[in-house]
Amino acid sequence: MSDQDSSERGSYDPGSFQGLSFHDAARAFGDGGDTPRDYLERCLAVIAEREPSIKAFVSMNEDGAREAADASALRWKEGRNLSSIDGMPIGIKDLLETKDMPTQMGCDAYIGNFPKRDNAAVWALREAGAIVLCKTVTAELGGSEPGGPTVNPFNAARTAGGSSTGSAAAVGGGMLPAAIGTQVGGSIIRPAAYCGNVALKPTQGGINRGERQATSMSTHGVHGTCIEDMWRTAIEIAKRAGGDRGCPGLFGPDEAPAAFKPARLVVLEGDGWAVLDEDSKTAFDSILEKLQSAGVEILRRGAHPYVDALERAVEGAGETCNAITGWENRWAQRNLINEHPNGVSERLKARLVKAEAMSPDEYRAALQKRAAAQAVHQTMAPYADAVIGFSCPGPAPLWSGDVPGEPLAPRPTGDAICNTPSSMLFAPVVTMPLLGVHGMPVGVQVMGQQHGDARMAAIARWMIENISPVTIN
Repeated sequence: MSDQDSSERGSYDPGSFQGLSFHDAARAFGDGGDTPRDYLERCLAVIAEREPSIKAFVSMNEDGAREAADASALRWKEGRNLSSIDGMPIGIKDLLETKDMPTQMGCDAYIGNFPKRDNAAVWALREAGAIVLCKTVTAELGGSEPGGPTVNPFNAARTAGGSSTGSAAAVGGGMLPAAIGTQVGGSIIRPAAYCGNVALKPTQGGINRGERQATSMSTHGVHGTCIEDMWRTAIEIAKRAGGDRGCPGLFGPDEAPAAFKPARLVVLEGDGWAVLDEDSKTAFDSILEKLQSAGVEILRRGAHPYVDALERAVEGAGETCNAITGWENRWAQRNLINEHPNGVSERLKARLVKAEAMSPDEYRAALQKRAAAQAVHQTMAPYADAVIGFSCPGPAPLWSGDVPGEPLAPRPTGDAICNTPSSMLFAPVVTMPLLGVHGMPVGVQVMGQQHGDARMAAIARWMIENISPVTIN
């Protein structure tokens, strides 16, 4: 590598990195060996040290968090904790309403917006005893325009991803054990993969979005440092708030599903394969070899007609997702731009122009393509335990801001090209930090059939416990 390349390397090693977990500490809450207040104070100490450089947070409620932690400590002491995540400090993506902190959505038009009410998932977290500590940076309105100065915790020259930017960076930076993100195209899984997290993007509608029902592909999900914290957070929300309207919600046990070894995995390359760097491909191939050595059958393009049919079905998934979401957002965005012409980015205005040019027939065609792809994916249910692939197209890219007078920088928070297939399929995905490329995290994901969220968590747990990470320097 050149001297310039060396300066752009990260500090991440997937074999030795240890994130901040909650479930390990909670074991000592009942006997007084540790307390939620002490755990919170340790988080705040790390935040004080790392937040000035990472810049993951929009707002904090330390006083409220300390009060909630003390109440949690008393419940644990008396043996009446509300759930396994009682006392867990958690960050909330600043698209979701919180009664005690503003909700400004990474958008200048919403500066000072403070509805003083809780999103359904936030309400459920409080009911489970979790400590809502902070709001995390989001890209503007959950899109592609960076909504804050957040950097990757392993290299400040690189993006933390988007749109769940701050949620990913806060967990990857060891400041929180878990955080809530949202995804329409790739906004949970991609930033999690860039920041070395595990994360769940559930089956569409698996977690109640509350007020955020505008688009048909938006989902709430969880970033964590381990499968246990990720799963427990997601299921405790679903147990209380359920899923979206018309959806049965997330299924599964209260505790993280036991590890499950898959018999057969299908590799999905998708459109992302063409843009991946060779070192990342080499690292991924090493993971596949380890899986095969462990007795897992791996099938790739050309191995079976079903595999090739799935590859064809998800071609152009990004364009399909963008068309559907652009059409569904156009009225709200048109009104916002009319009311606050200087309060939104040029990138958002350009997306609206594209959406306004669509016809109802074009929207219908995109919906038909999505439905057809879901039908193809469903045919694989009896054939493979899961689909495996990249969670992101290599390491997080270097930050590239817009230059006045020149075209807008493409995808400044990274490309969702590896994520749009699962979003289009409404499929559950878990990403795992199994690769380190040039000192930066690169995620590997497993994708299942709709409502197979617990099975994907179980497979991911088995892989994390049995497949050693791969590093390419």
